[in-house]
Parts: sequence; structure tokens; C-alpha cells
Amino acid sequence: MTAGSGTGAGGTPPPGTSPSPDGSAATVTRTGDAPGGPGASAGGREGALILVADDVPANVELLFDQLHTLGYRTISARDGPSAVAAAARHQPDLCILDVSMPAGDLGCDDRSTGFEVCRHIKRDPRTARIPVVFVTALNDASDRVKAIEAGGDDFLTKPHNRLVLGARVRSLLKLKGATDALEESVRKLRELEKVRDDLLKMIVHDLKTPLTSVLATLELLLDGDFGPVSHTQHQVIADAETKAEDLLRLIEDLLEIAKLEETALPLTLVPIAPVALLTEVVYEWAVRFQQAGATATIDASDDAPVFQADKGLLKRVFGNLIQNALTHSPHAVTIRLAVRGEPMGVLFTVADDGPGIPSEYQELIFRKFEQVRTPNAPRVRSSGLGLAFCRLVIERHGGRIWVKSTEGTGSAFHVLLPAQPRTADYPAISP
Repeated sequence: MTAGSGTGAGGTPPPGTSPSPDGSAATVTRTGDAPGGPGASAGGREGALILVADDVPANVELLFDQLHTLGYRTISARDGPSAVAAAARHQPDLCILDVSMPAGDLGCDDRSTGFEVCRHIKRDPRTARIPVVFVTALNDASDRVKAIEAGGDDFLTKPHNRLVLGARVRSLLKLKGATDALEESVRKLRELEKVRDDLLKMIVHDLKTPLTSVLATLELLLDGDFGPVSHTQHQVIADAETKAEDLLRLIEDLLEIAKLEETALPLTLVPIAPVALLTEVVYEWAVRFQQAGATATIDASDDAPVFQADKGLLKRVFGNLIQNALTHSPHAVTIRLAVRGEPMGVLFTVADDGPGIPSEYQELIFRKFEQVRTPNAPRVRSSGLGLAFCRLVIERHGGRIWVKSTEGTGSAFHVLLPAQPRTADYPAISP
């Protein structure tokens, strides 16, 4: 028996230890195991710390000896409140709880204190991922159910088998280590993503002002304010102005996407008649259709209701979908714009007979900077932001957007919008 490894008679701390600041009998006991021993955790630090909560000193003493042999460090608690306090203060790697022990101010029966302690541990974000093993004399099926409902990770009955206890503890600690490592990786990825987004926003803001000045200067050159220009010079300047305007639109897309992601872009909701909206979109794209040799048709159902939306943003969504259909097809396409009423609102469809989208890309294309790469599609200069913008706008309205496509037979983008989005949070329509 290791000196100082348990509690003294009457539940008082053994010689050489002192009560915790809150008066609980929780004491830290370090093993003499060398780093890298059976209980050493990842990274080669000392053995994992385990909290043992039991009001019977002999039980604590027995568990301490078994855990020390395996190379683990231990702390003890003799009642429910001290167990909860020790878990929050010491952040152990695992908790071993008896079920029947003094409840104190936990507001439960002494025969179910362990279950209430487990609930407190699992509710606290600081301790929620700590595995909990019940070691108790209770062996009824209903007790096992209560342990599961309380959030327990394992259940052993007294007298427990030392080898089984060691195997369960090692397994749970390994699982906790993997979970903690995954959580840390996710946290670091989120931090890196935030740094990247903040840097992108800073660059975009810094680019917009000088680019606006460049456009103004090019416009003055084209108007002859700095003197006459030849035909060739006019063409070159006009081409530079077009490219600068494309870049400015890209910058504005990036800024608006950032606002949409932060839910900071306000929507100007107005009543919209679906057929009138599609007719207006086709009219505005008529010249582009003629240049590309494309054909556009409108298929409208009589049950399509008037709905509330931000008309300007919605027209840009349809413009992006049309632009994709025109630029990603090696031949002149036929585009069908359709609308019909749905129980949850109004459903728009923008379909084409282009090359289609491979199945592996049909989810990725709605992410920022993602583009479809297929051998038959023409190579076009694209930012990969158009469909990301569409998704954010539609979700901001409380709707959803998806694509159905078979490679080689065209694509159909579907946009489902609520007839009246709530102006507070715009709840999304479920699939």
C-alpha cells in the first residue's frame, strides 16, 4: 500500500496531504512511474490524472493502488460536491465514480449522487470531454440505463476485476487523447481560416480604392480629356478598362461574400412576381445571348406566388447561373428558366444542355474558389466565387440551392425560396 494514496478514517485526508481550498477531500497523489510507463499519456508527460470519487476510504485505497501500479496519478473526492469541484479545478483525464455517496447540495438522493456528478461534469464545457467510469455495487439493469442517460462512458460492478478496469481505463484514455487531438486540430484550422479571411478582406479593401482611381483615369483617357487618342490606342484603353471593371466586380463579390458570411449584409425585401423577374433577367441578358448564339426560354406555372426577396441580389444569382451556362459550354446552349409554386414557397430552375457537372463536383462547386475541372469543358478564367455567392444569398433569404446534373447531358440548378422570409433570422428551408 502506498503511503498517502487514500483518505484517512472518517473521510479526512491522510497524513501528508491537506484539504482543498473549498474544503473537499481532493488530494493529488503522484506515482513514481517513469515517463513513458503504462500510464504515460501522449507526448511523454507524466501519467494521466484520474479522479476517484467514493465515500469509503478502503475503496479509494484499493483503486489508488491499482491505478498507481498502472502508472497513473490520482486525486480523490469523498462526496458529490467535492467530486464536481475537483473535476472542474484539476481537469482530470478520467473520472471513476461511485454511485452511492453523500449528495451534499447537489439536490439528489444519496443513492444516485454519482449520476448527478456525471451530469454536472458532462454539462460543464471545461469537463464535458472527460470520460466517466462508474464503479459501484449496484448491478441492476435500471442502474446501467441511468448511468448511460447521465452521460457515463462505462459501468463496472464491485468487486471489479483489476485487469478489466485497467483495460477500460486505457481504452477510454486513448479515445480521449484522439478526441482532444482532433479538437485541437479543428481549433488550429479555424484560427488559420480566420487569419486567411482577415488577410483577404484587408487586401480587398486596400485594392478597391486605387482600382477605382485607375478606372476613373481610363475613362478620362477614352473621353479625350487628356488629348485625342488613335483608334488603336482607344481599343487598348477600352480593353484595359474592361479588365479593370472585371477586377472591381471580383473585389465587390469578395466584399459581399464576407458580409454574407458574417450576416452583416442587409436585405432589401420587396414583393416580386416570379414571371416578371425572369422576363426582366432574360431581357437584360438578350445581347449576351445573341453574342453566344444561345437560346433562352421561360417556363412559368400559374401557381407561382408573389414572394418577398432582395431583387438586386436575386438577379445577380440568376445572372451568375446564366453566366456559368454560357461560359462552360463548348457550343451554343439552350437555357430554360422555370418557376412554379411549392408548399414552402417558390421554386426556380435554371437548366441548360451543356456538358454537365460530374457528381464529385456537385457539392464542391458551392464552396469559395472551387471550380469544375473536366477534359471536355472549355478553359475559362473564373474566380470560383459565383456559386458561393449564390449559395450565401439564397441561404440569407432562408432558402436553399442545389444542382442536379448528369455529365454530358446538361445541368439544372434549383433555387427554393420562402414566400415570406422572417426578417430576424431567415430560417433555412430544410431539404
